[in-house]
Amino acid sequence: MIIEKADRIKNLPPYLFAKIDQMKEEVKQTGADIIDLGVGDPDLPTPPHIIAALQDAAKDPKNHCYPSYTGMIEFRDAVSKWYQKRFNVSLDSHSEVISLIGSKEGIAHIPLAFVNPDDIVLIPDPGYPVYKTATLFAGGKSHFMPLLKENHFLPDFTKIPEETLSKAKLMFLNYPNNPTAAVADRFFFEKAVQLAHQHQIIICHDAAYTEIAFDGYKPLSILEIPDAKDVAIEFHSLSKTYNMTGWRIAFAVGNPEIIAALGQVKTNIDSGVAQAIQIAGITALLGDQTPLAEIKNTYQERRDLLVAGLKEAGFEIDAPKATFYLWVNILPGFTSTKLTSHLLTEAAVVTTPGVGFGTSGEGYIRIALTVDKEKIAEVVKRIKNLGFK
Repeated sequence: MIIEKADRIKNLPPYLFAKIDQMKEEVKQTGADIIDLGVGDPDLPTPPHIIAALQDAAKDPKNHCYPSYTGMIEFRDAVSKWYQKRFNVSLDSHSEVISLIGSKEGIAHIPLAFVNPDDIVLIPDPGYPVYKTATLFAGGKSHFMPLLKENHFLPDFTKIPEETLSKAKLMFLNYPNNPTAAVADRFFFEKAVQLAHQHQIIICHDAAYTEIAFDGYKPLSILEIPDAKDVAIEFHSLSKTYNMTGWRIAFAVGNPEIIAALGQVKTNIDSGVAQAIQIAGITALLGDQTPLAEIKNTYQERRDLLVAGLKEAGFEIDAPKATFYLWVNILPGFTSTKLTSHLLTEAAVVTTPGVGFGTSGEGYIRIALTVDKEKIAEVVKRIKNLGFK
């Protein structure tokens, strides 16, 4: 029997981090002590009071059944209260909040609700790879919006052709940004909302990193912009905020019709987030928030140490205001892929090539601040020993 994959799979590029994992395994075979600054997976543990909430909830038989497709109303109420307190944004828990099995799941499913074959989706480049693959799975066409240093890594909406705008159904935005660590101000979000109203485009704002911010900076929610809820939803995750990447719990909030359509897709694909995990999520959102300050301080210390070390090693880099990523200019004589490979094979340090996030990412590598200070100091030592400067 000949097994033939569907065209949507044949046309799918290799998932970026799967390729990096393959490279890591090859270097591991040499016995090298690898320090992984590639994938954005927090090394810090989930706060104990959240774990305790899960343990208690898991013992209760009423949490052993199928959960609600859209999420427990208690969890959605917690999301609404958190948004009100954090962003001063009012949400209807019943119609404007939906639970997700991680924000990746919601981002991957939203094009299925709105994109017909050959519809256009506006996607940041570089950007989270799922924006592109989700569009491909829905049969849509990607129009890439370059994120360039001269524009502070914000898309220039004036460069999008009118014909493209007239056919666009969705636009993905992501601030604070992965991979560039850029941030967006109120004026940018106002322009985005205005564009969406003008061309009837749904904005899908990926806000997974709003709570990992430094030096007193507080990122915005797009829903703080007047009339944004008419055109936008926002994806948020407990993964980065509370070190819960493996728990797979997140939510989307915003326009009730958009939320309902996403829910319609989900009811036909998954059975929702386990209730015990949702109960732990309630504790995360409404319980003791003091661990957040400790988490941010930890990342800020790592940021400062690595930025200083990379500058001493000859790299050009700005300290980010948010996220736990550094977006680092490559050195002369390298491409992003060649530099990533060189750092892995010669220093046993895993980074991510910027081009893996899109063609406009060429010229940079992404470094995640997801190892302790001792290992970061070791990374700096190894990179300095390569003699780039």
